[in-house]
Amino acid sequence: MLDEAQARAYAEADFDAPHSRCIELLHERCALPAQGHALDLGCGPGDITLRVARALSSWCVDGLDGSPAMLALASAAAARAGLASRVRFHCAVLPAGDPPRNTYDLIVSNSLLHHLADPGVLWSAISRWGAAGSSVFVMDLLRPASDADARALVQHYAASEPDVLRHDFYHSLRAAYRPGEVRGQLAAAHLERFALEVVSDRHWIVWGRL
Repeated sequence: MLDEAQARAYAEADFDAPHSRCIELLHERCALPAQGHALDLGCGPGDITLRVARALSSWCVDGLDGSPAMLALASAAAARAGLASRVRFHCAVLPAGDPPRNTYDLIVSNSLLHHLADPGVLWSAISRWGAAGSSVFVMDLLRPASDADARALVQHYAASEPDVLRHDFYHSLRAAYRPGEVRGQLAAAHLERFALEVVSDRHWIVWGRL
């Protein structure tokens, strides 16, 4: 989302329910130390990044995204939240670019995978920037069984959102992966030890330790 208007519409959308659930599941599935460094891949306007920082109050968190428009909104949100001292945002289009640290204690990603032309890019980045024992938590959309089901989900969850977001949600659902496909990606990346679970009518999670 390089367009400023599209990025702002996304930042202003109501993702409180799925994003809150994302952080709840992160806590439930990952045993994390009191302090550490986290990396949010595909951070967008930074809502998940800031939620991670609030939930892990002694951690530093880096957000990585390829959209300057999104990152400008993310940095402004961090400043408003008083979290700029622990949260930093960086521009990189995977697989190019690097975050400021070589490795992280926790790597999270929410709804990035379905945007990538090559899903292996995400799993490679996780292996690249995680150390032995690092925790990983990924949440993404679940592709519906049919086009009709995708349209029904858009109507149910995004009926009041702007047209640009309804359009993006529909195409994101259609581009998303089924659990069997994700398991194949994990196997190809030698990450088959990670757990995978469908957690709603439109989301799955993957988690584990490197």
